[in-house]
Amino acid sequence: MIARRHLLAGAMALPLAARLAAPCAASAQEFAGTYTPDATAIGDGIWMVRGADEALGFANGGAIANCVIMASDTGAIVIDSGPSLGFGQALGALARRLTGQAVTRVYITHLHPDHSFGNGAFAGAEIHALPGTRAELERDGSGFSDAMYRMLHGWMAGTEVILPNAAADQGEVIVGGRRLRLLALSGHSAGDLAILDVASGTLIAGDLVFHNRAPATPHAEFGGWHVALDRLTATSHRQLVPGHGPLCGTGVAIAQTRDC
Repeated sequence: MIARRHLLAGAMALPLAARLAAPCAASAQEFAGTYTPDATAIGDGIWMVRGADEALGFANGGAIANCVIMASDTGAIVIDSGPSLGFGQALGALARRLTGQAVTRVYITHLHPDHSFGNGAFAGAEIHALPGTRAELERDGSGFSDAMYRMLHGWMAGTEVILPNAAADQGEVIVGGRRLRLLALSGHSAGDLAILDVASGTLIAGDLVFHNRAPATPHAEFGGWHVALDRLTATSHRQLVPGHGPLCGTGVAIAQTRDC
């Protein structure tokens, strides 16, 4: 079951260990690489950008989380902005190439920096998140930033903690002709936003679901997580984009997450 709470202490210790072992960020600045995110079409006007199937580290620039790009009549939509300003900029450029439009709306599924630290690349967009997510970023963002800079060095150049500027509410919204159903959940964190693209039947679950990956649990409340997984199971969908791991069209990813 997910409720193996000893995992929490280990997960929380990893960033600290990396910070203590890392050299000075300034001296490593020149070694930053270049992000080259790629997208796979998974529906009409919807693309999945796969994160690396690895632990967060310097070799991958922290780009381990899945992101989603959607086309709409009023601009591109991005779900989760990635780990840094540089990644967010590359993601925004990819969205423009795919949709022919700039990103005008961003949804952040939860607080963790591999999903939210690219926000600075989208200064002209509305950045939506659950109120709980904003509160957690206000509380923990500076600590996350310190750890990310120490782990990733030059990959993080120019990255600042940019808080969401719009509150996501549960229910259906129409964004540029695209119908989205927002689910306000919790368990992996205090605020976990899941989004169903109704037309394609694509459920974007954030880190409530891991596929072929062990769940990360540093902010988990396991009873709430099980309730959220029940909600996702009960939400009719054709395919699911997990926070980490491959696209799932069978329901196995939810079952795997529940049984970890």
